[in-house]
Amino acid sequence: MSLQTPTQLPLRLRRGAKTTARTQFAALCFRVVADSAQICLVTSRGTGRWVLPKGWPMHKQTPAEAAATEAWEEAGLTGDAIDLCLGVYSYIKPRDRSRTPVIALVYPVHVTAVHTEWPEQHQRKRKWFPIDQAAARLAEPELRQIVATFDPRILGR
Repeated sequence: MSLQTPTQLPLRLRRGAKTTARTQFAALCFRVVADSAQICLVTSRGTGRWVLPKGWPMHKQTPAEAAATEAWEEAGLTGDAIDLCLGVYSYIKPRDRSRTPVIALVYPVHVTAVHTEWPEQHQRKRKWFPIDQAAARLAEPELRQIVATFDPRILGR
C-alpha cells in the first residue's frame, strides 16, 4: 500500500476582500548533493537580504505551481513543484506609502536544472547553502524554522 500526497487545487482568492492582508507563495528550492540537502536563496530587490523566491497567486496555477514560477523568474531554477505546504510565515511588505501584511505559504521545489539566464538575473543574486546556513540567513523567525527543519526525505526524495 502506498500513500499519495493530495493534490492542491488552484485557490480562488476573493478580490476586494475587506482585509489588507495578502497571500504569497514561496518556493523552498532544494537539491541533494552527496547526501546533503542544499537550499537556494535569492536576494531581495529592495534590501538585498536573503529570501526565498516568492510571489502573488497566479490565475489557474496551484500554489505549488506559482511557487515554481517564482523560482524560475527570481532564481533561474526549474524542477518538480510539490503540492505540500511546508509551513506559513508572515511579514510586512512596504508598498508605496503603506505597509501591507503578507501571509506566505512555503512549497518545496526539487530543483532539476539551474539556468545561466533567467528573467531577474540582473536584479538578484542566488546562492546555494546547507540547510542550517540558509536558515541562519533568513530574517523571519517562522521561515527560519521551516527551513531549519526541512528534510527532503519526507518527500521521498
